[in-house]
Amino acid sequence: METITTISVEPLQAKFYPTVREIYEQGIESQNATLETNAPDWEKWDAGHLSHSRLVALSPQGQVAGWAALSPVSGRCVYGGVAEVSIYLDETFRGKGIGQMLLQHLITASEENGIWTLQASIMKENEASIALHVKCGFRVVGLREKLGKLNGHWRDIYLLERRSQVVGN
Repeated sequence: METITTISVEPLQAKFYPTVREIYEQGIESQNATLETNAPDWEKWDAGHLSHSRLVALSPQGQVAGWAALSPVSGRCVYGGVAEVSIYLDETFRGKGIGQMLLQHLITASEENGIWTLQASIMKENEASIALHVKCGFRVVGLREKLGKLNGHWRDIYLLERRSQVVGN
């Protein structure tokens, strides 16, 4: 398996989306990564994410090991500097430090694009993702009980946020 030193981080382009979608589907199948039950096509995914701060982690062979992107939290201009984090790793690349590297690159990219607050909504059972975000400077704001249903079951969601020390001070 790849080590973190052999992984590169590059902008997520449409050509990567088939594998990005497969990785997202792994998250859907886990039932602990998202409340979504279907991965969207490229056009819908593209429209739902900010045009900047979209990244893929690539192995030396060009395999997508993971991806991260930002979504707007609101269409209101006063929240233009606040974005929701999505980060997913291919199951074969988990536990190798790639998630931390990818999230740190996403934080840098977000600040370069004027984002002052990142937020993440993470299912209570997804302890690895919560730990990753905390390691990268996010704090738990609270637990939102029974926020959404997945397959007929209410799910509790932690809300985490990271306030930039560079933008918006």
